[in-house]
Order: sequence, then C-alpha cells, then structure tokens
Amino acid sequence: MCGIVGYVGPQQATPILLGGLQRVEYRGYDSAGIAVISPSGELLMRKAAGKLKNLQSWVATLETEGGTGIGHTRWATHGRPNDENAHPHVDCTGDLMVIHNGIIENYAELRDDLLAKGHVFSSETDTETIAHLIEETLRSVDDLYEATRLALGQLTGSYAIVVISRNHPGRLVGARLYCPMIVGLGEGENFLASDIAAILAHTRRMVVLDEAEIAEITATSFKITTLDGAPVSRDEIHVDWDAESAEKGGFPHFFVKEIHEQPEALTRALTGRVLDESGGPTLRLAELDHLAASGTLDKVTRVVILGCGSSVLAAQLARYAIERWSRIPVEVAVASEFRYADPIVGPETLVIAVTQSGETADTLAATRLAREHGAPIVAITNVVGSAITRAADETLYLQAGPEISVTSTKTFITTTTVLSLIGLWLGRHAGALIRDELQETLEALRALPAKMRRVLEQSVSEQAHHEATAAWLASCESCMFIGRGAGYPVAAEGALKLKEISYVHAEAYPAGELKHGPIALLDPKTPLVAIATRSRTYDKVISNVEEVRAREARVLAIATEGDAEIARHADDVYFVPDAPEALAPVLAIIPLQLISYHVALARGTDVDQPRNLAKSVTVE
Repeated sequence: MCGIVGYVGPQQATPILLGGLQRVEYRGYDSAGIAVISPSGELLMRKAAGKLKNLQSWVATLETEGGTGIGHTRWATHGRPNDENAHPHVDCTGDLMVIHNGIIENYAELRDDLLAKGHVFSSETDTETIAHLIEETLRSVDDLYEATRLALGQLTGSYAIVVISRNHPGRLVGARLYCPMIVGLGEGENFLASDIAAILAHTRRMVVLDEAEIAEITATSFKITTLDGAPVSRDEIHVDWDAESAEKGGFPHFFVKEIHEQPEALTRALTGRVLDESGGPTLRLAELDHLAASGTLDKVTRVVILGCGSSVLAAQLARYAIERWSRIPVEVAVASEFRYADPIVGPETLVIAVTQSGETADTLAATRLAREHGAPIVAITNVVGSAITRAADETLYLQAGPEISVTSTKTFITTTTVLSLIGLWLGRHAGALIRDELQETLEALRALPAKMRRVLEQSVSEQAHHEATAAWLASCESCMFIGRGAGYPVAAEGALKLKEISYVHAEAYPAGELKHGPIALLDPKTPLVAIATRSRTYDKVISNVEEVRAREARVLAIATEGDAEIARHADDVYFVPDAPEALAPVLAIIPLQLISYHVALARGTDVDQPRNLAKSVTVE
C-alpha cells in the first residue's frame, strides 16, 4: 500500500510531486522517490530511504526541473527499505522508469526469464521486473502505452503502476488491478494518483479507473482502455472533500477507514500464497518451504505463538484452526510473561513471533530467549526490515499496508489469516490434512473479502442501528462479552476494542465460565455481547445467553445470516454471512469494531489516538 502521484503539464513537476507525496505519506514511509523528464530530455531520478523529508532534502540540493514526472512513497513488501529498493525502478537502458503499488506474485519466474535474456537487476523488489518486462516488450512494439498493456498481461498479482519514458516525453501510462488509480483532470495539465488526497490541491475533477484498466495522459488529453485493449468511456466526478477528509478517503477517522480497508488487506495477505492451478487452489508459503527443506522443522512436535495485545488474541483464534488441521499442540503465550516463566522450548518447538510493528519490546525479548534455546523462529509482522525480522529464521509479512490508527483493525484480520495459512501448511506437511479439506478451506478463505464487503455495505445501510446501539452502550459503565471455541478470542478482541477507544470497561469470558462467577456482575445496567455464529457449540452459547436473560441483562448477539431463532434470545442482533467455523470470526469481528467506533463517537473520545496508548510499544 504505497502512495503514487504523476503529473504532465506546463508547471514544474517536482513541487507538485513532493506536495502530493506529503499528503499521502501515511500510505508508506519506508522510502520515497521521484523521476522527472528535464527540458533537455534527460530522465532524472532522485530517491532516498526513510521518510519523505529525506527525499525533500536530497531534491533541495539537486533541483529536478521538468514538466513530466512521477513520485512514490513506499510501504515495503519485497526488499528492505533502502535507496536501491526505493521507487522508481529503472530498466537496463535508463530510458524507462516504473512506480508500483501492489504485489507481483509471479515476479520470480519473470525475473529468471529476463535474466536469461540478459537483463541486469539492481534491486530486490518485484517492481523492477515490470520495468524490464516493458523494456523487453518495447523491442518489438514502439509505443509506451501498447508495450505497457502487453507487459501487464504477463503479470499475476495486484498493482497500480505508472510508467514514464524519456523516449515518449509528455505522457504517462498508468494501470490498476486490485489497487486504486485515479486520473485527475486539470486545465492544460493532467494527473495520475493512487489517492484523491495527492492531487486535490490542483483539481477536483477525477476519473476513477476500474479493475484491469489502463490509462494514458498528456497535458491536454487522456484515454482509457481495458487491459484487453477495448476503449472505455467514463464520466468524470467532482470531489467536494477537504484535504483532511481526502487523506482519510472521505471517512472522519483513520480507524473507520481502516475497518473498510480490511477486505483489500485480507486479499493482499492471500496474494502470492493461495494460487490457482489446474487441480484447484493451492497453498504456497515459500518461507516455510525453505525451513522444511533445510531440515529445521524435522524435530518440531509443538508450536508456541508469542504476542501482545491483539496479536495474542489473533493467535488464540488461530490456535483452534492450527490444532484441528495439523494435530500439533499449540500454546499461545503473552510475550511479557513468557521470558520470566522458565519456558520449555528447544528444537522441537516452532516459535511464531507476532508483532505488527516488528519492534514490540516484550515480543522481541521473548523471541531472543526462544532462539537462545534453539527453537526455530518464524516472525509475522507488517513492517519489512523491522527488528523481529533479524531475530527470525523466516518472516511472513501481513501485507496489510500502513495502519495509522493506534487501535488494530486490519492487522488483526491479516494476522489471523496468515496464522491460518501456517496452520494449513503444517497440516499438509504433517499429512494430517486431506487435500479436499485443504482446497475447500482455501476457497473459503478467498471468499472472505467479498463477504467482508457485504458486512461493510450492510453497516452503511444500518447506520441508525449502530447509532442506536451505541447510545445505550455509551451510557454503561461496564460490558461483558462471551463466546465459545473460536468465538471466545473474537469476544476478547471485541472487548479490547471497546476498552481501547471508548473507555467503557469490558471483559470477555468463555461462555461456559459465566456461571462460575462473572454472571454475578450482570444486571439491567451491564449488557452482554454474545458471539453466536454457526458453530458446533451454538446451542451451548444460546443456553448461556438464556442464563443472562434470566438476570434481566440486555443481550446483543453477532449471528449468522439465516438464523431465524436468534431474535428470540437477544435484544439486538447483527448478522454476518455464513463461513466455516474456523474462519467465521474474521467476519464476526467487523460489527464489534464498528460498534466500538460508534460508542467512542457517542462518548466523544479520541478515536485514532486513544489516551495512554501507542502504536508501537518499544518499552517493557
């Protein structure tokens, strides 16, 4: 999830590019770069690792003049954050450069083929493959637009790209597949961008590219076709947002924006890992394949997952799936306790360290201790090059994109997903998971983003429902959440969300534990939230809910669409689409996130920066 901006027109491109990148730096701040065609026809590039200010300082000492240019701010997915891996990426001739947001799944095969043809690579990124592929195509097609279109036909994955070439001055080519791309229309100038915010200072007239479309802009014209070459005619839209709203995609807070980004984040988490083959979907986790090939996993008989906060809850959720599919025992440990508990770990224990930032002090310390005892380490993080990646044998990236709000949303979803993929891989590796169940689960995983969109679309139409629910929850001093099996960690994450952003005290319990003490707290002023989606323990959850209703506590249930009985047992219900029991919590968490958000609004709290909390906890 990176920031992209392109410009063609009579003005100097550099200030426009840097200004646009500054407005979308929240999309990626590992590195940044620009490329501009000078008045003499040179293609000049400036790029720097780190935040945008590093590039701005670099450009200030070496002014880059010209009226055609592209800019990029990066959130790394392939290759560490450094100058070489920063965008733009150049072909062998130096005549053509590319910026890219997304993931190219088949870049390794394409790279090998291009190397065999004599191409020379200078970075670790998947993006550079695109530049060389277009260069190769231009050898037989002397048109930048057509060469780009044909080259993109060879890619598998997701992308928003912009291409610039000194041999084709005064024009830019952009395209999208599962990543946003916008054409901005000015007076005698035109723009390309990944976000409205990047170009809102210059124009409010926009044309949004749909999936698998490609555009070419000059200062006075633009055209759009499909990747198959069919012409596209589309009306422009007029954007009335202010600059702050544009950064948040029109949403009032990053928190709710990131809730709505979860379907795309989950899609990215699956990209390159769930592949289409003639016999059906297949699973590829190259990182675990490497460990297995080296013999590192030969002695493994148990799994320990380390984490803090939402990472622990995602791990608890995934534990049910991993044990079911692999038949390997899984322990979930709070990292801050693990290192002081005299843990029993060694070569027989696969340790999975989960940290969104990759810098969580407690998780790092626990991981280093496990490594000292000889345990193989797999890290799960959202940040390329972070500290946890250096402490691990292999790293699986969440590929969620930047999460600006302090409170976790899309990184919880992607953590759960990546851990589930590990569970499937371990089940296949151990021979405990039959092929049919593996493929059915992979299909169900791929269906989740569309189902998540349904939940989010429904939430928009049910705005009044959310506000009404929030009104009575906001007046409560305490709230209880329950669930059974995989529903319990979802209940715990829902309670955590409510605590974090609305400051309403909330506790989560396995539903069967209510009668062993917590039920004493329930009364008409202390409501209960029940995770009652379809599961093997559904009837048990309903029985527990009835125990609560006997105490006159109000009940809010999260249930599966088509459940005609739940309304008899709950005062309020939110429905989510049906999904396999191990995956349904990914859908059930969304209403809980939104409820927490509306309660926070009702109480007037700081949603994106809750009191006393930080995004990355780097102290013990």
